[in-house]
Amino acid sequence: MCIYFPSQLSKENKKFVYNVVREGGRAKDFELAIQWLIDAGLVHRVARVSKPVMPLKVYEDFSVFKLYLLDVGLLGALSNTPAATLLMPNNMEEGKGMYTENYVCTQLAASIDQSLFYYSRDTSKLEVDFIIQQETQIVPIEVKAEENLQSKSLKTILQNNAEMRGVRFSMSGYREQERMTNVPLYGAGVYFTKD
Repeated sequence: MCIYFPSQLSKENKKFVYNVVREGGRAKDFELAIQWLIDAGLVHRVARVSKPVMPLKVYEDFSVFKLYLLDVGLLGALSNTPAATLLMPNNMEEGKGMYTENYVCTQLAASIDQSLFYYSRDTSKLEVDFIIQQETQIVPIEVKAEENLQSKSLKTILQNNAEMRGVRFSMSGYREQERMTNVPLYGAGVYFTKD
């Protein structure tokens, strides 16, 4: 079943779709296999929350989630992406976002003590890549593979929630902005760790 992760992560809507694995596929057909992959530590399950409010766990939607591989090297192997394609400048578009989001997921999963979620609305394309509860704060997190820092979803969630401060991981340097902090991708594993 792992071979379907790259194709599912490369879609605009990245939630896990059982029907992609097998036509007519349903949750009951794959839930044990997915749980085995999670228990074995091969994938990270990131559930959707229906509201970006505390406590996030209360708003978890168990039926909608994303699966990320334990390692971006595995993702490259499963998607048959040559290492040179990832390491050298090129015009690879969708794949960069897929790899970058997977990378940030693995870094966050290793460095924070709470569940990782993502947020999306049922009625629109608004989607925030990750959202966490850090003590008494909800932190929306956007991931960008390049220095193009346009993030309509993060901007919208921050406009609608005056108490929030967002984080964006990107190829751009560290900088504090009005209600957001931009962190270089290499800092994804340490940004949320405590001293």
